[in-house]
Amino acid sequence: MLVSLRVGMIGYKFMGKAHSNAYRALPMFFPKAAKPEMAVICGRDGQAVQEAADRFGWAESETDWRALIAREDIDIIDINAPSDAHKEIALSAAQAGKHIFCEKPLALSLKDAREMLQAAETAGIKHMTGFNYRFSPAVQLVKKLITSGRLGQIYHFRAWFLQDWILDPSFPLVWRLQKEIAGSGSHGDLGAHLIDLAHYLVGDLEEVIGMSETFIKERPLAAEMTGLSAKGSADGPKGEVTVDDATLFLSRFKNGALGSFEATRFAAGHRSTNAFEINGSLGSVRFDFERMNELEVYFTSDAEDVQGFRRVLATDPAHAYAEAWWPPGHTIGFEHTFIHEFLEFTTAIQENRQPEPSFADGVKCQAVLEAVDRSIAERRWVSISEM
Repeated sequence: MLVSLRVGMIGYKFMGKAHSNAYRALPMFFPKAAKPEMAVICGRDGQAVQEAADRFGWAESETDWRALIAREDIDIIDINAPSDAHKEIALSAAQAGKHIFCEKPLALSLKDAREMLQAAETAGIKHMTGFNYRFSPAVQLVKKLITSGRLGQIYHFRAWFLQDWILDPSFPLVWRLQKEIAGSGSHGDLGAHLIDLAHYLVGDLEEVIGMSETFIKERPLAAEMTGLSAKGSADGPKGEVTVDDATLFLSRFKNGALGSFEATRFAAGHRSTNAFEINGSLGSVRFDFERMNELEVYFTSDAEDVQGFRRVLATDPAHAYAEAWWPPGHTIGFEHTFIHEFLEFTTAIQENRQPEPSFADGVKCQAVLEAVDRSIAERRWVSISEM
């Protein structure tokens, strides 16, 4: 059985910090899992990436991702660089026989995502797409309730991911607002998570119809950017925003359920409201990641005089991952979803199976993203099979 896995990580900002924290914490709380060794962190700015290595706990830093991939002492390539870099890095890593973890969205296009999946399958490596919200204990409970039949036949999935961090028109033109780098805006950044949750919990989508809007067409050029923050001059030159600020769509699932999805960065007062409600013939559930340890549950079988949504605190040993953490009622946070995610990845490598969600799930999500884009462009229902 594998004792350790040496990781080379490409990217060192918002997601790089989240991944680094997960690698460091994993052996402490899940001692039976293969230990991820934080071998090399890679980025284009030599000084900045060395500072990240020192701060996050990486043994070495590197500015050339090709040199990193060529090293024989690296087992895993972790890709959390901007989306436009995913494909080239992943194809090279697969050819070199490295296992790959890649943040979502998997690629800038469905064609590229499929090429990445094909390369990974041809190489026979393990591959995983970073849909971390699956790994919240409360979401795992939803999966359990649906799979066991306790919610009955599923009729509705409605989901919304609301943020407000670019509400100010003077907020600079960061890379996430440039289509050639990010691929899309709220749709691919936020909506992708909703789509993956829908696939994971309810099933495959059959057809979609959508609409989108870019409310602020131009923004000041960014002089400096880190993660989701940036600096720029409101009086300086401006650049075009080439992604959506908000995208909404309706869907039909293959199993007959109906879905609605909303992703926006213009919902004042919503810092990061990633939420969904599922209605079935025997009950309903409601989840909001801003209260990620809680799940609201309703069962039609309850006596009439006590029927209503109940709050379940998903921190007891009966809930996924809870035994590794704190006593019941002692909650966990955003960073723990990444620890659980990398537990799945390293365990899958140990057990010689594909982790979930894999690149195949990333491709499936990308197909829905592009079907919605086609629907918006052509103003019609679009079948996922068209993609």
